[in-house]
Amino acid sequence: MMALSTKVGIVLLIDGKSEPHEVRLKISKDLLTIQHQEVVCVTGSQCSAKERSVTLRRQEIGGFGLSIKGGAEYRVPVVISKIMKDQAADQTGMLFIGDAILRINGINVENATHEEVVQVLQTAGDEVTFTVRYLRKIPAFLKLPLIEEGQYSSIPSDQSSTASSPLFDSGLHLNNNSTNTQTPSSPSSPVSATPRWEKRWCDSLAIPLLLARISLYTPGSDQLRPNAFEVIAMDGISSGVLQCYSIQECADWLRSISTAIGDLIQQHIRMTNKNLSLYEQIVHMGWVEERIQDAEFGQHYQSRFLALRGPNMFLFSGPPLSLCDWARGEKMYDLCETFLKTHKEVDLRDMRPCCFSVLTGTGDSHYFSTELAGDVALWEKAYQQAQFSEVQRVGSKTYSCVWRGHATGLTVDFNLGFACFEANSKQVFWRYKFCQLKGSSDDGKSKIKFLFQKNDPRLIETKELEFPNLVAALHCIHSFISAKVALVDPLFVESQCGGKMQIYCK
Repeated sequence: MMALSTKVGIVLLIDGKSEPHEVRLKISKDLLTIQHQEVVCVTGSQCSAKERSVTLRRQEIGGFGLSIKGGAEYRVPVVISKIMKDQAADQTGMLFIGDAILRINGINVENATHEEVVQVLQTAGDEVTFTVRYLRKIPAFLKLPLIEEGQYSSIPSDQSSTASSPLFDSGLHLNNNSTNTQTPSSPSSPVSATPRWEKRWCDSLAIPLLLARISLYTPGSDQLRPNAFEVIAMDGISSGVLQCYSIQECADWLRSISTAIGDLIQQHIRMTNKNLSLYEQIVHMGWVEERIQDAEFGQHYQSRFLALRGPNMFLFSGPPLSLCDWARGEKMYDLCETFLKTHKEVDLRDMRPCCFSVLTGTGDSHYFSTELAGDVALWEKAYQQAQFSEVQRVGSKTYSCVWRGHATGLTVDFNLGFACFEANSKQVFWRYKFCQLKGSSDDGKSKIKFLFQKNDPRLIETKELEFPNLVAALHCIHSFISAKVALVDPLFVESQCGGKMQIYCK
């Protein structure tokens, strides 16, 4: 198991409820936490209100010592975008980048345009009371600098201009329209011991990673999100779309989150297996996306939970958490009668690059997509392990068939090979070892033609059998032969399903 240290970083959250805004992600071994910046009161008795009123005196040099952005024309209040070091706003310790200005000297400007706020401030006199509230979901287009606790922006003051723009800082550090320009201005209002405010990262959503899943695609589609992903908890709670600022950053986050989820799944499997018999052990399980045809939505993808346990492959709409849940699986297939095929680029049905299919003995076919390329190799290896174990456990399988007009049975035995016998008397008509099978073909309907080598290597004998369930027999024969090869040459099988994890981002 890979040890995972806590990782933190800034990403853009697109939750569909507000404008995209920056948040901090923090991942531990079992939890993904989304944090927003908040202004919190750390001392003082009057800290319950989220609004703060701060009185500033315009200084002769530097004015109020702050700049603003935004406005009603962008459906956001005007916010403080810069605070100049050691000037009036900074000295109070009560104003922060990202504070929305609600009132100026009691005048409500919450729904005012940028230019209207600038005009109010220019005519407000030398002593101005700002009523503010920290805007935790600051739209990304305002591009405000993020600051950590106890740090302030040291960006130099902008020079003011007669025209202002809501997307650029309007400096409020000159004495425009000041009525007291001859007398040196006094320092800003003294900072009392109470209350004291700080900007901090505060937890807003915690997503348990046990049995969670990652989604890189627009829901239901094959459209890859650019440098973005979503994490969905077992109970369906979503992180929202988390967009990174580079391909490498996105790949690092995907690697960290998928590693944590994978480790937790393996722990969960080990704990569950303690209460299961050797015959019922879970080999692997996890989330996949199934491509399905729907009368209403057409071709689209739907999340499925796939599990390999004991003799069966299970398909669920969500993770099984109890023994009763296992009995309520949407689909259950005999592993010996299934066939897994990984898809190369020429076999893909759409733009999703990480896909595999499972063909079953009942005639069903499931086309699955995984989020990471390495997951396909993991499923292939786990599937082979589960199927080979089941073949060795069951030992043999028998299928009804017809040979030369006789009702017969064909037994496929892991140790003995093939045997055809009369259905009623059980008299064996012929028997061959696996190594004697030199080829086979089928008509896609009901018949299989076997080519067996007789004791004389120059002689090949043909046996044609007809089956009521051709697919189940074919898959079973393939699984027994594959298990036999794996026993003789495990390195060959290992080489067929190995592969390094790849991350797909745009």
